[in-house]
Amino acid sequence: MAVEVYLVFDGDCRQAVEFYSQVFGTEITDLTTFGDTPQHPDYTLPEEAKNRIMHARLEISGSRVMFSDTFPGQPFEQGNNVTLALLSDKQDELKEWFEKLKDGGIVEMELQETFWSQLYGRVTDKFGIHWQLSHEV
Repeated sequence: MAVEVYLVFDGDCRQAVEFYSQVFGTEITDLTTFGDTPQHPDYTLPEEAKNRIMHARLEISGSRVMFSDTFPGQPFEQGNNVTLALLSDKQDELKEWFEKLKDGGIVEMELQETFWSQLYGRVTDKFGIHWQLSHEV
């Protein structure tokens, strides 16, 4: 299990990832735009979302740091754009943590299967800390 930092940007994630890649002399190990993802047949992806970064990853000094842009229209406040990502290969553990974290908090995305994870969800706990929980084998 790992706890990782997830940094969120408002449309300038690609520039930030390229900058940090140069600063730390590391390769971008993953970069996916919203336009690269499978599209839902009942929902048309807005043009302004297609080039925004849905997910990117750098290895910095032995730690993984993840990045994304907000989806157009999502609230963004610079300084509140850090989330903690809990990654586990144990789905029961993720479910237990999610249930406890959502007590008094706000569920942003219920735990569910996505195209990148068998189990993924987002919650802001009662202290305002943003969490992403993801099953990773």
